[in-house]
Amino acid sequence: MAYVDRSGARLFYEDTGGDGAVVAFSHGILMDHEMFEPQIEALASSYRCIAWDERYHGATRSDGPFTYWDSARDLFAILDDAGVDEAVLVGMSQGGFLSLRAALLQPERVRGLFLIDTQAGVEDEAVGEMYRAWAETWASQGPQEHLIEATVPLIISPAPAEKWADKWRSWPPANVVPMIETLLGREDLTDRLGEIDCPVAIVHGTEDPSIPMDKAAALCAGLPSCSGVIAIEGGGHAANLTHPDQVNEELLRFLASLSA
Repeated sequence: MAYVDRSGARLFYEDTGGDGAVVAFSHGILMDHEMFEPQIEALASSYRCIAWDERYHGATRSDGPFTYWDSARDLFAILDDAGVDEAVLVGMSQGGFLSLRAALLQPERVRGLFLIDTQAGVEDEAVGEMYRAWAETWASQGPQEHLIEATVPLIISPAPAEKWADKWRSWPPANVVPMIETLLGREDLTDRLGEIDCPVAIVHGTEDPSIPMDKAAALCAGLPSCSGVIAIEGGGHAANLTHPDQVNEELLRFLASLSA
């Protein structure tokens, strides 16, 4: 484990080491680096895996507002600290938001993108209002059980959720406010997707309640080198947790295609 200090944050990451090609994992909102344990277990014998905690998540310590452009630069700071010039970026949901931005900021360092349950657009207005009200209640009252019960289906189900509920109970409740403000304040990248020319694979749970399949299709349509949307039947928002074997198979196939 290691830490990198950058622009108001102390960023935590883990690095499996080794001589293999580098795969960098960026998690979704209310998650942390441990959400990729099934993928890292499958890859670590052949690839060097780096997973980190984004601002206001997990073991990373943060201060002040941020954008997903900041998060993309955070990822590059971690890669710099690890001595990595180029990596395949794996991003789930908000991890995908920042990975797309990373590919726009420093395309020469992004070997490929493997995107899980994400999109290029923004939240629908009604959804945004719901998320903001949720965050205000969570911050003022703490992670009460009814809030946790309402959150689990949007992020984790049908994967086991108690591990994540325990984490939420231990994190500072106020952290959810900057998380949600960043989520709702992001801009639509649809018109810039044509600038990203690295290989891209997209996997998406067919039962994702937070980002529907049509948004994955729109994302792929805008990316010149997208190989298509791989539907994970029955997969939830975190398809890599709800259906790890299927996602691992697709991820390994994608990585192999990059070295063919």
